[in-house]
Amino acid sequence: MHAFTFHNPTTLHFGQNQLQKLSVEVPKYGKHVLLVYGGGSIKANGLYTQVTELLKGLGATITELAGVEPNPRLTTVHRGVELCRSNSIDLILAVGGGSVIDCAKAIAVGAKYDGDFWDIVRRKAVATDALPLGTVLTIAATGSEMNSGSVITNWETKEKLGWGSPHAFPKFSILDPAFTVSLPANQTVYGIVDIMSHVFEQYFHHDASSPVQDGFCETILRTVIDTAPHLLEDLTNLEHRGTILYCGTMALNGVLSMGVRGDWATHNLEHAVSAVHDIPHGGGLAILFPNWMTHNLDANVARFKQFAQRVFDIDAAGKTDKQVAEEGIAALRAFFTRIGAPARLADYDIDNTTFESMADKAMIYGDFGNFRKLTRDDVLKIYEMSL
Repeated sequence: MHAFTFHNPTTLHFGQNQLQKLSVEVPKYGKHVLLVYGGGSIKANGLYTQVTELLKGLGATITELAGVEPNPRLTTVHRGVELCRSNSIDLILAVGGGSVIDCAKAIAVGAKYDGDFWDIVRRKAVATDALPLGTVLTIAATGSEMNSGSVITNWETKEKLGWGSPHAFPKFSILDPAFTVSLPANQTVYGIVDIMSHVFEQYFHHDASSPVQDGFCETILRTVIDTAPHLLEDLTNLEHRGTILYCGTMALNGVLSMGVRGDWATHNLEHAVSAVHDIPHGGGLAILFPNWMTHNLDANVARFKQFAQRVFDIDAAGKTDKQVAEEGIAALRAFFTRIGAPARLADYDIDNTTFESMADKAMIYGDFGNFRKLTRDDVLKIYEMSL
């Protein structure tokens, strides 16, 4: 296990009826609030009214930024930064899923940066401050509610890139399973895939002496696999919603990566796909991850065998280690199919005509991945396997 320093400053309010905690949290930062949200689902399910009434009851002045995209755009970040500056915003409150929160993080940092926020994403500048950010989560997926990372799309240049800063941690996050009940089945599935993918990215490494971290990862994966089919049979079940919601937060708040060095290649592969084609992130991950596994199986067969046995209970009797590992990958693909996730790029009408363009996006910083470095040839092979 590597030496590490862990710090997570986000206060988490989890469970039913936690929205009232806004009355405790908001006054800590001021009365001028930028309310950031997406396409209007929070108005349809009543959450918008609940939030705004609470804010008004606190005497807050509300400025709104609506319409954050599923793959949040740089242009939307720029609009948010301008609203913060012109309205003397004290606190940004993101109400929505990971895309809304990612956008709000970028706005919070961008409002304190004297330049184009894209400089920070492209590693030409470093964030030094941010406006305070709070979140009210409406989808179990990205874990953005309790981490310092974000992904932003520059649609003009067709780039979708991740970035992060210690200044981007939310000050507080409110997670009520009831706020995820109105989420339709397809978005629920995308969130489930995203959660599992975050665990995979931290689980597939070569570091020794990580039994605790491995156990955390395997427990989250088994819990999601056990719970997801039941949730999809009854999308209104608060117990199942709560279980998946908690898994999503724990999958990417830093706990699983303590002392180990995760991979993150597949996320880079998917970001390139959705930068060009604007597909759902979870859908792209469902397509790519089993193929990344197959392509990199020989890099550490023992790791994949452990995954197969501990997560999918694959029987190893009379089989080689590689056969057990391959059965584990097949079981993952079968699970994704069972819950209704896409299996091929063709499911999004993507063919090989854009592979070179996608590879250009994926290779923007050169070879990537910590489990096994991927070259441009590797990237193209994985895309080809994913057709």
